Amino acid sequence: MEEGAEAAPSPPPAGQKREEEEEEKEEEAEALHVAKRRKVLCSEFAAITSSDAAVAHRFLAGSDWHMERALNAYFDPPRGTEAAAGGAAPGSADTGGCIDRTADAATSNAGVGSADSQQKEDDSSFSLITWNIDGLDLGNLKDRARGICTYLALYSPDVVFLQEVIPPHLSLLQMKAGNYTIIPGNTDEYFTVIMLKKSRVKLLKHEVIPFPTTAMKRNLLVVHVSVSGVELCLMTSHLESTKNHSKERIKQLQIVLNEMQKESESTTVIFGGDTNLRDSEVTKLGNLPDNIKDVWEFLDKPQHCRYTWDTQSNTNLNAAYKCKMRFDRVYFRPAVEGGHFIPRSMDLIGLEKLDCGRFPSDHWGILCNFDVIL
Repeated sequence: MEEGAEAAPSPPPAGQKREEEEEEKEEEAEALHVAKRRKVLCSEFAAITSSDAAVAHRFLAGSDWHMERALNAYFDPPRGTEAAAGGAAPGSADTGGCIDRTADAATSNAGVGSADSQQKEDDSSFSLITWNIDGLDLGNLKDRARGICTYLALYSPDVVFLQEVIPPHLSLLQMKAGNYTIIPGNTDEYFTVIMLKKSRVKLLKHEVIPFPTTAMKRNLLVVHVSVSGVELCLMTSHLESTKNHSKERIKQLQIVLNEMQKESESTTVIFGGDTNLRDSEVTKLGNLPDNIKDVWEFLDKPQHCRYTWDTQSNTNLNAAYKCKMRFDRVYFRPAVEGGHFIPRSMDLIGLEKLDCGRFPSDHWGILCNFDVIL
């Protein structure tokens, strides 16, 4: 050490230095990925609008992805579609779980074994999945779509938050996921979606709150529902990406927190999504309000589900730099009175490679289970 070094500012703590190094690696890896996605948007999806299902079908028919066939293997049509078509539903003979069959005794963390016990569990628990499904990655799209559907069928969650949904996905979900109410946060390019299991979750109202200064068409999707007669407010978003957009991302987080705070104190509020947040950004904002909890922290920071974007374990991006970030997060603001939803567990999903050799997404999904106290 040179003379006089003791008078220089103290070096950052080792933990902070590690975080800064991880962010630098992440920035380069994600910048490459964002560039690829922008190219995809311009070349592949400019002409597609999910409001026109025929356009989406023509797009699928003209491609070699056969996404519709992949999704048909896991989604039954809404009631009445099969009869109208005069035949069996596509994929109805598939031995895997089907997201449209809410009566199935699908495997879950609660170990439900029958329709009766499923109903009993429904009264005392609530499940939610949030997942950035990386719809803008064209590689192995058919296999990855099937993989995502397999997980949804396996866990049969009450609510699903999806980010980076593309128009063909939305059109097919609207036609095939008949036992889920599907609410999109937009209808073109890529966007968020909230799915509500009709047998359990009743939609009351919804709205899309814009982020005024976003450069990436991001917004906040807010849905009010009733579960077992108790009102619940659900929110999802995909906050601005990359380290260079930190300022905008912090502004968007502030909007999210403000909206959570606006809800009635008798309503539990749950927000989940791809936040792209770094812990230092939450600190810059002054941390979370006292009545809003980070579910991962609330559950004592379980290390097995800390990193949701991990280019070391997840090889989908083939990133030159290996880094781990907790981009995907779930926040909740408990109700002061009335029914309560208390986080019980958190796990990552999508951790297994598919037969094609890739993971369903470059993000791991998060499965959250809550105890319901009426």
